[in-house]
Amino acid sequence: MSLFDLPALLSAREGRLLLASGSPRRSELLREAGFVPIVVPQDVDETPQPDETPKALVERLARLKATSALDDARNGDVVVAADTTVAIGNEDLGKPASDEDARRMLRMLSGATHHVSTGVCLAVAGSTPSTRQAISFVETTEVTFYDLTEPDIDAYVATGEPADKAGAYGIQGLGRALVSGIEGDYFNVVGLPVARVLRELSGLLAKERE
Repeated sequence: MSLFDLPALLSAREGRLLLASGSPRRSELLREAGFVPIVVPQDVDETPQPDETPKALVERLARLKATSALDDARNGDVVVAADTTVAIGNEDLGKPASDEDARRMLRMLSGATHHVSTGVCLAVAGSTPSTRQAISFVETTEVTFYDLTEPDIDAYVATGEPADKAGAYGIQGLGRALVSGIEGDYFNVVGLPVARVLRELSGLLAKERE
């Protein structure tokens, strides 16, 4: 089965693709891959556990969101859940709490390399909980920023783009002007490592048919 056949396969088996995230960027990436996602955001406690690494946190949250979404899934539905974090050194940068917090984050990222990690959980709903299939993984991309001037930081924050973005920037928007280079999957930084998602989903559906 080709990776490009996955949307048609899901449709043929009368399954739906449920996106357990309210991110418009993830929804758009799945639509561009040929799916028609049904957006079903899940409200889970995102508080990190003691000594939990950013990578462990996003994978755990993705699994929690997928498990929650499965409660409303029909037999044969596929759930895609994801959570993204931006980390520099030992600090996990979530969404900025204010414009000043966004400026603080951008100053930290200026001239430095940081890591963007997306935890993903893919699950196929079965007729009973015991027949569900699920897999989770974390994809990490290294992103390096140019040195940023204070006027650049102030002007970017004034656009409003950093407000709802982990790490206070959006690489797919105006924030692309801040980035000097990346190593890894660009779409992972946008919010979903689509190429790996397709491959993992193909393997999960093949396993289900065994």
